[in-house]
Amino acid sequence: MCLQLIEQLWALRGAMLLSEERFADALALVAPHQRESARNLLHFLALRATDLRELQSQLAWLGVSSLGRAESHVLANVDKVLGILHRLTGQDWQDHSSQEPVGSVSGPALLVSHTQALLGPVVRERKVRIMVTLASEAASDNALVRGLVEAGMDVARINCAHDQPADWEAMAKRVRRAAKSAQREVKVLMDLGGPKIRTGPLPMGPSVLKLRPVRDENGFATESWRLRLLPAGTPAPANADPCMEVDAEWLGLLHVGQQIHLRDARSKKRRMLVVSVGAHGAVAEGLETCYITPETPLSLKGPHERRVYTTYPGGIAPLPAAIRLHRGDRLLLCAQPLDPDQPPDPQELRVACTLPQVLGQVRKGERVWLDDGRIGAVVRTASPQQLELEIVQARDSGEKLMADKGINFPDSTLDLPALTDKDLQDLQTVAKVADLVGLSFVQQPEDVRQLLTALRLAHGDAVGVVLKIETLRGFENLPELMLAAMAGPSAGVMIARGDLAVECGFERMAEVQEEILWCSEAAHMPVIWATQVLESQAKTGVPSRAEISDASMGVRAECVMLNKGPYIAETIRTLDNILRRMAGHQTKKTPLLRALRAWK
Repeated sequence: MCLQLIEQLWALRGAMLLSEERFADALALVAPHQRESARNLLHFLALRATDLRELQSQLAWLGVSSLGRAESHVLANVDKVLGILHRLTGQDWQDHSSQEPVGSVSGPALLVSHTQALLGPVVRERKVRIMVTLASEAASDNALVRGLVEAGMDVARINCAHDQPADWEAMAKRVRRAAKSAQREVKVLMDLGGPKIRTGPLPMGPSVLKLRPVRDENGFATESWRLRLLPAGTPAPANADPCMEVDAEWLGLLHVGQQIHLRDARSKKRRMLVVSVGAHGAVAEGLETCYITPETPLSLKGPHERRVYTTYPGGIAPLPAAIRLHRGDRLLLCAQPLDPDQPPDPQELRVACTLPQVLGQVRKGERVWLDDGRIGAVVRTASPQQLELEIVQARDSGEKLMADKGINFPDSTLDLPALTDKDLQDLQTVAKVADLVGLSFVQQPEDVRQLLTALRLAHGDAVGVVLKIETLRGFENLPELMLAAMAGPSAGVMIARGDLAVECGFERMAEVQEEILWCSEAAHMPVIWATQVLESQAKTGVPSRAEISDASMGVRAECVMLNKGPYIAETIRTLDNILRRMAGHQTKKTPLLRALRAWK
């Protein structure tokens, strides 16, 4: 058996060295400090091009390495196994370390070095960095940013899809100031918006104000709703109760304790009680759910209850437009924007696409996902002007599709610019204030080369690059993307699990993220574990059990990203605690045999 294993391993070794010859042109473009990592990546791809499961079983039975943790030093690991098998069979073994780009020590050390160059130094007892997306308030709130740094933020993420360059510069300035105060380094990542494919604007919905009391578990109202009544033309105060405008003379008749009567949009009899009156209007309360439209008459009796005074409300904002879709419905995805003043035709469901040029690149029978994968469809007819989609996945009760929701084409090969005009403008700010830049929706090596060229032109040569893997094509081209990124000063990979799960299929996501982790380790490239990590805690203050388990998987990456939320500081501390605990149990794929104190 040993002789057969030796033969198989020599064949694998030959394939690895041959891969270097095949990709010699790509290797020549890699920066010198990344050359060994690029060679190791090629060796990994050659190793994993065949099914090695039977070979692994036989090697494990002999008590030698089964190659299952060879990512960081592939050729060196194969050579070690070959050397042992030669000794077992009484054959001479000649040292081949001169052909090995890295060894079992230098390979992991390169990953550590590249991670520190991109993401900054590590916190004691926690090898995994924590990245946090900054809210808009971070541009003006020193206390907010200081709290994030003190809680344990290692990298601050600025999303260039929101706010303005002046805001981004203010955010970065506050991060640097807070980091200096804490006497540690905090890196700044700026995420380019990229070519966003989303649903276009829809005609606005009806103007309806819904007022609903707080109810207990038995359905009894425990807290009334409050409505502020303002003179017509008065702007609503910020962060106030729901507001609507009424006639000023009618408003002047109100006094505390008076009742206002109405029939709401459903013809339900309702009444509200005036609880305060002042120079700027009045406040009324009610204990029954009420729907008010501009056509809802509001009535009250005069001082001697002989005359009824009536007015109609104004200033009621229209509801966000939405299309309700059911399985079997046909939806037209159009190149032309819809007329916002034209009411929607219930017999013809249609929505515009914000990047109309993609419609001509989609073919009949290909899948389309809408709104983060909540709605699934198949293209039934296709033209550059519009796609006719049949809805094939939606809840029994239907799904609402609104404006500015994501559209994914997992089966389509889309030719889109790597950098939009806005991205190129934003790079001027990136070059001034950022340590690293996120390339959104990267799909092919030329996208990376365009970014590196644009950074050089903006004098951002030292800015590191993060490849955001968000599409199926980006995942399939990952090795080529990595080789292209290795021409820059530093590079990493972000597993953007939201869009990627939609494109690959949710059931395949666990497999895909594993493969990205393996490939990145072979390239000695740090990984950022992103999307919905501890999202419930960041938004509500309480994590789910599944989120805790998911966050603990982040120990296999070099960085974990959290999104913004009202409880983000507490969420950082929770993640910090989880990562510190898991550091004693796991490093990359390798379990660590720390003493199990609970069972002493």
